[in-house]
Amino acid sequence: MAAQTATPDELLISRIAAGDRLAMQVLFARYQVRVFRFVLRLVRNEATAEDLISEVFLDVWRQAGKFEGRSSVSTWLLSIARFKALSSLRKRSEGELDDEAAEAIEDDADSPEVTIQKKDKAAALRECLNALSTDHREIVDLVYYHEKTVEEASEILGIPENTVKTRLFYARKRLSELLKTAGIDRGWP
Repeated sequence: MAAQTATPDELLISRIAAGDRLAMQVLFARYQVRVFRFVLRLVRNEATAEDLISEVFLDVWRQAGKFEGRSSVSTWLLSIARFKALSSLRKRSEGELDDEAAEAIEDDADSPEVTIQKKDKAAALRECLNALSTDHREIVDLVYYHEKTVEEASEILGIPENTVKTRLFYARKRLSELLKTAGIDRGWP
């Protein structure tokens, strides 16, 4: 990576590779919240997400010298984070039913609280996003919340660009159906 064409993030990575702790603090401050939110959407447990964030940035500290600049630093960070999150999810016992998993089991009957939430469009949108499959939710998260391109999402997820486009198409279609069912038909005040 040439100093003339290096981005500020790439310069931070170079400094981290040289052992600069201040550069590591700057990179952490810049990306910690974004990476945490990404991991949290995957693992759905704050404590686990916090642990994984520590692992992600520890890997950055250890592996900074191996960063080749083939992708943006944020794409590299999210790739590391995704790998850590998926590894963590695989380690969970399939038979284990924790409180969070129990809460994720849908109850077909709407409680008064759920009825009130459905009137709130932001809450309804969150519910609809959570109702998407993991693959679709992940694509929506990367493209719309993390503003990644199709190419960057492809790299982070390790899937072809056409697969990203297809998943994005079906995710938007399913989200539209879910929003319509929730009583929201495109009209946002």
